[in-house]
Amino acid sequence: MRVVATVVATTTVALALGVTAAALVWALRGRLEATADQDAERRVAGAAQLVVARAEAGTAAPAPAGTVGSGSAAGSGGAAGPGSAAGPGEPGQRGVAVLSAGGPASGSAASAAGVPPDPDVLVATMAEPGWGDGYRTVTKVVAAPGGAVTLQARSSLEPIRAALDALRPLLFVGVPALLLLVAGLTWVLVGRALAPVAAIRERFTDITASDLHRRVPVPPTRDEVARLAVAMNATLDRLETAVRQHRRFVADAAHELRSPIATLRTRLELGRRAVLEPAADTLVEESLVDMSRIQALAADLLLLSRLDAKEPLRLEEVDLGQVAAEAAAEASLRSPREGIRLDLDVAPDVVLPGSRSHLARLVGNLADNALRHAASAVTVRVCGPGTVEVIDDGPGIPLEHHERVFDRFTRLDEARDRDAGGCGLGLAIARDIALAHGGTLVVEAAAGPGARFRADLRVTAG
Repeated sequence: MRVVATVVATTTVALALGVTAAALVWALRGRLEATADQDAERRVAGAAQLVVARAEAGTAAPAPAGTVGSGSAAGSGGAAGPGSAAGPGEPGQRGVAVLSAGGPASGSAASAAGVPPDPDVLVATMAEPGWGDGYRTVTKVVAAPGGAVTLQARSSLEPIRAALDALRPLLFVGVPALLLLVAGLTWVLVGRALAPVAAIRERFTDITASDLHRRVPVPPTRDEVARLAVAMNATLDRLETAVRQHRRFVADAAHELRSPIATLRTRLELGRRAVLEPAADTLVEESLVDMSRIQALAADLLLLSRLDAKEPLRLEEVDLGQVAAEAAAEASLRSPREGIRLDLDVAPDVVLPGSRSHLARLVGNLADNALRHAASAVTVRVCGPGTVEVIDDGPGIPLEHHERVFDRFTRLDEARDRDAGGCGLGLAIARDIALAHGGTLVVEAAAGPGARFRADLRVTAG
């Protein structure tokens, strides 16, 4: 990027300087030529005033064809040798030549020479070989009392050539020097601008899974690089949180599996010693319960891993009321508690696209949770267009724990009696299933005692 920026900047400046130099030479040349024209016009105007003044004063007849001042002369109405003067003691105009002079016939002579017999000023160039080796000439016809006089003045273009010759070395040396300066400054400035990027890259490559607490440096420039560093630090924050949650999840899962496995091993060893005793049947039954818990925990972990992987669901048209009624009934049958009444309030024809097994698991987990903590009754309500509510009359959930209950392996011992039936994954799985269907699962404040869970799946239904 540093090389590309330097090349692009240098090329751009080179093109700009090339165009500017060409425009400068063109403008300077035009300006100097205009100055030469003005100088020739000034000379011929001065000579014209001199001729008219002498004619009106009667000091001399109209000048014969020749020179007024110094310079070469040419004419059609007579000629004087080169360098002839206007007269002793009379002022002259240097570089002004008289082309023709005389009475009425002088106009014809001037016309024959290609000069109209009027006072208009004509500009022409008599160029010699080589650019800038010519002259700028001005011709003017002066109407004097003694007859028309044609005057011509010229200005050399040599100063123009000298000025351009002096400018070219400056351009040939100054432009490359300026390009080198631009390239060097671009290289240095881009390097300084990219220095924070290099620091971010070095720090980022040093961050591993064991030190996710480290962050990349944020430059104080408040530009795109600073915003990039802030975005990378935010990503590292999320990554650190995810890794921390994953580690805690693995640790909690290992703890939950270790306890029933250790208990199961102990009971199996005791059962082997007391195989002929009446207590052996009890040990076998308790071991089967532990095995069931291990199987349920393994199934929950597998389902969570699939939900975390965002595996696509097999969607079909599901009658939510029927699925909820069946799942709640199964939860009531497997509940170890007796005397808990299950009330169903199911609206008919609540059909939405979804996964039947996942939705049944969602309602079943909510019902299991409610049946474990209810005092006397649990209500499962399904209403359109895709809402499921599970309400119990137990001790309820404090407002500050309405979100925490959905964390994995979470039990609110101070709010609900801890029991051996759950491992703290049921509500987390239920929320993940709701999210996978494009819905939500929240804890709402109940009007009376108990807890109210509300799953809203209307997003999927729409």
